[in-house]
Amino acid sequence: MTTFKNRVFGAAIVKAVNSNYNADFSGQPRTLPNGTVYATDKAFKYTIKNYLKNVYSGEKVFYFKRLNQDFNPLTLDDAYATVFPQNKESKEKSVVAKDILSCIDIRLFGATFAKKGKTKESNVAISIHGPVQINHGVNVWVENNIFSEQITAPFSSPGETDKEMTTIGRQSKLEEGHYLHHFSVNPKNLDEVVKLAGEGTDNLTTEDINKLKEAMRRGATYYDSASKAGTENEFVIWVQLNENSKLVLPNFSQLMVMKEEKENGRVVLDLSSLNTILNKHSSEIEKMEIYRNEASLKIENMPEKANVFDL
Repeated sequence: MTTFKNRVFGAAIVKAVNSNYNADFSGQPRTLPNGTVYATDKAFKYTIKNYLKNVYSGEKVFYFKRLNQDFNPLTLDDAYATVFPQNKESKEKSVVAKDILSCIDIRLFGATFAKKGKTKESNVAISIHGPVQINHGVNVWVENNIFSEQITAPFSSPGETDKEMTTIGRQSKLEEGHYLHHFSVNPKNLDEVVKLAGEGTDNLTTEDINKLKEAMRRGATYYDSASKAGTENEFVIWVQLNENSKLVLPNFSQLMVMKEEKENGRVVLDLSSLNTILNKHSSEIEKMEIYRNEASLKIENMPEKANVFDL
C-alpha cells in the first residue's frame, strides 16, 4: 500500500435539525459563554470511528468502548489484551507501538497510551501525535435555539411516592445548527514513531485517507440514534497540497460565512474569502475537492479548480 505524504487543510459541516449532535453532561447542546452552540472535536471523531468500525469490519478501531461479560467498560489494559492477546504481557515499546499503529483510528488521530505492567519497570507509555487534527465545530447558522421537552418512561421509579405515575424525564435539542469543523492532515507526524517501532509498522496510507474522507462525508448521517436523528453530514472541503509544499493555510472556519437568510429552503455558504486565499496559492495545491448536500446547501464563490461531488 502507498504511504500518504501530502499535507491537507479542510473543513466539514455537520447539520443538526431538531437534534442534539453533541450534548454536555446535563443533556443540553453545548454552548459557548456567548450562547453560540458548539461541538467538540471528539464528537466528529466519534462519527468517523463509528463509521470505520461498522463499514470496514477488517479495520481495527482501538479507542472505542468495549464491554466485558458484566456489561462494564474495559480498562485500557484489558482492551489491549483483547485486541492483541499475543502481546498482552509485552513491555517492549516497539512491540506495543507496532500493535497500536495497526489500528486505523490511531494512525489517523494518534494516542496517549499507557500500558501498566506487573512492575513499575514494565510499564509502557507511548505518545503518538496524530496526523489528523480536528477543531471544535461552532454553529455558523444565525440562530442558536435550544428547546426542551418532557418525556415519560413506561415504568415507575423505585421509591416514588406515587406508584401510579411513570417516570418523567426531559430531552433537549437544537432547532437548527450547522457545525463547522476545521481540520488538517500532516502525515509527517507519524514518521518518528514508525521509525522507532521498526520494520513492518503500519504508516498512514492512501487507503487510510480515502476511508477517512468517506467517513467525514457520511459518518454523522450513518450514526442515527434517537437524540441524533436529524444530524447529517452537509459539506466537506479537502485541499491537498503538493507533496513537498511547506505552505501553511489559515483556519478555514474564519474564511467561510453562512448567510443569515436561506434561498429556497437552503442555507447559503459564501466561500469568497477562502477562494481568495486558495487562488493566491494555487501553484502549491495538488487538488481541491468539495462534497456537499445539494438539497440543503447552496455554495457561493466556489473555487474554480475545485472538483465538486455529492456526499
